[in-house]
Amino acid sequence: MHNLFTIFRREFGSYFATPIAFVFIVIFLVLAGAFAFYLGGFYERNQADLAPFFDFHPWLYLFLIPALSMRLWAEERKSGTIELLMTLPVTTWQAVLGKFLAAWCFSGLALALTFPMWITVNYLGDPDNGAILAAYVGSFLMAGGFLAIGSCLSAATRNQVIAFIFTVVVCFGFLLAGFPLVLGLFEGWAPQAIVDAIASLSFLTHFDTISKGAAQSWQMENRWKTMNDGKFDFGFAVEWMRKDLRICLQEARNNGAELPVAALIDQFYADVVGMGGHRWDTSSLIARLNRHDKG
Repeated sequence: MHNLFTIFRREFGSYFATPIAFVFIVIFLVLAGAFAFYLGGFYERNQADLAPFFDFHPWLYLFLIPALSMRLWAEERKSGTIELLMTLPVTTWQAVLGKFLAAWCFSGLALALTFPMWITVNYLGDPDNGAILAAYVGSFLMAGGFLAIGSCLSAATRNQVIAFIFTVVVCFGFLLAGFPLVLGLFEGWAPQAIVDAIASLSFLTHFDTISKGAAQSWQMENRWKTMNDGKFDFGFAVEWMRKDLRICLQEARNNGAELPVAALIDQFYADVVGMGGHRWDTSSLIARLNRHDKG
């Protein structure tokens, strides 16, 4: 373990010996924030969660993690220091694991520095912090998966650029492994068991399960209680729902169609707004129905 820690400390310290650490962290933080606020519509969604923030992590990692992993072994081989490393009293697995853990912890540090996003969403609303924590864990594990692939491909070449390109291509395949674009290449001739195995390799599928599964589980176990207690601050706001419904109804009228159910729901939500619930979430419809039953 001492040798493993020595390799870890040497590799982790090397990131901060050059500007690479600061460049990587700044680029990650700026892009993550820009994607969440401008492309993800963080404020426009009017929901207390970090879904717009985490939705772009797989695509950020697709390019940033290969840039981090390409130097792990390719640089050692190109500079000739790998022979020196292998002559040290360390085993192969200690060298491999030490380098991997150093890069993984460095990426985890960059991820941890996004904590102001978590603070912001708690300041603006009452989010499910368990779901956010699960998403952070899922993002960290996904970064580890990308790094494992990048480390393997970095060891296969002396050229860092080639390692970067191969890692991006392979990781892109793993991201889309559960989508028809990839599965279609195997469905015509491969047994279903193999197709299912390939689909199970999808990083996106597993990340979505981890990051959103906790939220869905929380909704199933706790949402009925908050609705029963008259707490409606956990989802899509009524005023935004009515905006979408009005667009839908207007398009239907333009095409000569009628949507009586949608019109009725819009009227129900108008009643909720009349109750002072324009910022409540859409589950507040139960408050309108309960008032009607009591009346």
